[in-house]
Amino acid sequence: MAAMIHSKYGYEPPEWVQVDAHLDKWYKNRKRRAKHKRRKQHAKDKKMPLS
Repeated sequence: MAAMIHSKYGYEPPEWVQVDAHLDKWYKNRKRRAKHKRRKQHAKDKKMPLS
């Protein structure tokens, strides 16, 4: 049995910890891109310069 690693989700095998980290980064980037897209659309609607 592989050594269990304590992560923010509890004790898990190393493979699961890597997958969790990858998914967390993906979700954070997805939210960041969606926020940027909304900002661009708002500037376009208001005819504002993008900074």
